[in-house]
Amino acid sequence: MVSAAAIGAAVFHLYAAGFSPFTALVQRPVHLALMAVMGFLGLGLARRSDADGAPMSDAPPPASDEIGDAVDASSAHRAKGPSWLSWTLALLTVGVCVYLVTQNQELVRRSGSPTTLDLVAGALAVVLVLELARRATGWGLVTVCMLALVYAVSGPYLPGFLAHRGYGATRLIEHLYLSTEGLWGVPLGVSADFVYLFVLFGAVLDAAGGGALLIALADRVAGNTRGGPAKTAAVASALMGSLSGSAVANVVTTGTFTIPLMRRAGFKPFFAAAIESAASTGGQLMPPIMGAGAFILATWTNIPYVEVASAAVIPALLYYVALLAAIHFRAGKMGIEAGMGGDTDPIGPRLHLLLPLGIIVVFLGMGRSPMRAAFWGVTAAFVVALLRPATRLSTSEARGLLEQAGRGAVQVAAACAAAGIVVGVASLTGIGLRMSELIITLSGGNLFAALVLTAMGSIVLGMGLPTTAAYVVLAALGAPALVELGVPLLAAHLFIFYFGCISNVTPPVSLAAFAAAGIAGSPPVKTATSAAGLAAAGFLVPFSFVYGPALLLDGTVVEIGIVTLTALAGVIALAAAVVGYLRTTLVWWERLLLFAAALALIFPGLATDAFGVAALVLAARRSAVPNTPAAA
Repeated sequence: MVSAAAIGAAVFHLYAAGFSPFTALVQRPVHLALMAVMGFLGLGLARRSDADGAPMSDAPPPASDEIGDAVDASSAHRAKGPSWLSWTLALLTVGVCVYLVTQNQELVRRSGSPTTLDLVAGALAVVLVLELARRATGWGLVTVCMLALVYAVSGPYLPGFLAHRGYGATRLIEHLYLSTEGLWGVPLGVSADFVYLFVLFGAVLDAAGGGALLIALADRVAGNTRGGPAKTAAVASALMGSLSGSAVANVVTTGTFTIPLMRRAGFKPFFAAAIESAASTGGQLMPPIMGAGAFILATWTNIPYVEVASAAVIPALLYYVALLAAIHFRAGKMGIEAGMGGDTDPIGPRLHLLLPLGIIVVFLGMGRSPMRAAFWGVTAAFVVALLRPATRLSTSEARGLLEQAGRGAVQVAAACAAAGIVVGVASLTGIGLRMSELIITLSGGNLFAALVLTAMGSIVLGMGLPTTAAYVVLAALGAPALVELGVPLLAAHLFIFYFGCISNVTPPVSLAAFAAAGIAGSPPVKTATSAAGLAAAGFLVPFSFVYGPALLLDGTVVEIGIVTLTALAGVIALAAAVVGYLRTTLVWWERLLLFAAALALIFPGLATDAFGVAALVLAARRSAVPNTPAAA
């Protein structure tokens, strides 16, 4: 049944994208029904251990609520068969979705006067979505959704700015189930229209050997430089993370290969794991796909996708330049020399697998919809995989990749449908506007204070929610405040998205770091602390592009060039300060000087740039005479 649902999902989404798109209240319920069948019957579950306490998959068993990051329990679950409750929940979800699709015209005609059956179906749909989200992503998102529902009905009893008129069950169910403001809103629409196809695209490439190709290509670029295997891991994880959209899933996928390579090159286990988790987290910030985040952001803000992806290029490069610089400095501190590349797999037999990715980029650059671009990308991936024996897929491999796509898509769909509850309650009660007023009040109208408050909220939500869900919630609650304080719309939403992603390496939760620590066998807390240091640029760059919009390509060529060059110098100085090495091991005051130089260079302005350059030159001159490598 899971295989049938996986095949049906692929056929349905490819048909809708390539031949005849459906209306929102057909596409989204059918999408959710297919995902629910796979989810309730065992695919993409968040269970972490079986009855004997052993992990249910070959992946390490870190706790995770991240989309696509939950340790998959499908093998063990299906080995003993789904319970009668799971079958019942799957059938009920199909029922409420089919009811909405078949009664669509009737529901429109009696809008505002729902029948008892409409309300029963709607109440069931809300409960089923919450249970699917609980199984797929854990309790974090479900708790937020339940708090939102309680808030919707208890408005008259709340104090101050939280108070509102209150809504009964009938009005709430009608809003969430019988309109496109709740369950069937923008978040699930993005999942149904774009995300599934890109997850399928990544699954096809991975099954054909695309993952090994990306690692091999990264090794050709950086494998023979100082700290080569670690740089290979960073580049490969950037490429894979842009496709997968999940930091922890990316860690488990690429880290299985890259962490042992880094350890053999001489890096300590905790640092190898930190590199992998920081690199995998940044993949969601890397265009052109950004783990489907660009599509959600573009749909939410009504900004063209190409503009979103283009604006994200320089900040993403700054993040990875800082990470590669930190790796280089750490290798120098440890005395690791060049020429220690790890991956030597031939790339010729798989090089044609890059063609589908190129097709997607070309279609998006031509202004075609992401849905159509994904259709042609998936089609091309299936075709080019057949061209050579090394990448040709057998029938069982094709079925396996469809289930792999379903595994990631189930968790995305569950999270997006549940996030729709929060967005629906926000639109019904107007809490978004009041939350913006609260942020402005607490910050006293000061932009920097408002940015700090929003960043903290994004990190906290990102620790417990999938990245896409955290972004959607903050986009509804926090972004309007930043826009009201004068931040451009795109910069405000990218700011929130960045901190939602960076929460994957922010202690105390650090889901990506904990997953990498499980692979490396390193202490989780030490790994998370190191990963946060390596990802330090991700905490500063969002502030920089808010104050310097040229980093988002909003300015003249000269302005963009100057801001980019000074920011590059700043993130390199930041990497040296974090690692404690430039051309020699640094003492504490030199690290403080470099950190000050980094802040001055990353934040735009002639005075700050002049100070930053002077401080960087002073630190570089001080470290001109190398000393003996430090023990790592």
